[in-house]
Amino acid sequence: QVQLVESGGGLVQAGGSLRLSCAASGTILSINVMGWYRQVPGQQRELVALITSGGITNYADSVKGRFTISRDNAKNTVYLQMNSLKPEDTAVYYCNCNAVSRTTWSLRAYWGQGTQVTVSS
Repeated sequence: QVQLVESGGGLVQAGGSLRLSCAASGTILSINVMGWYRQVPGQQRELVALITSGGITNYADSVKGRFTISRDNAKNTVYLQMNSLKPEDTAVYYCNCNAVSRTTWSLRAYWGQGTQVTVSS
């Protein structure tokens, strides 16, 4: 199986920055798309940013120009640099990847446990 472990969340003032990291481990054969989603209590989980293994990126309109997603394929790690944070960015941020493991030999989606990001006004 594949495990995702996130780090880097916390409390920051509006206008500040945070960097999230997510490392994938386990019986990994390959990882294609990695990404970040976020969820506010009572609302649906929404896409923040995605990145392919080749480095193609996609962002939600609400974070374009402020957030940057990147990845280190050798380390199976994805990052989210968040700048100019706003109170509306407050949410639990979840790491996601689509991967093939040696256990299943099939492409599946995996999720991290989530990390809280709180932006104070």
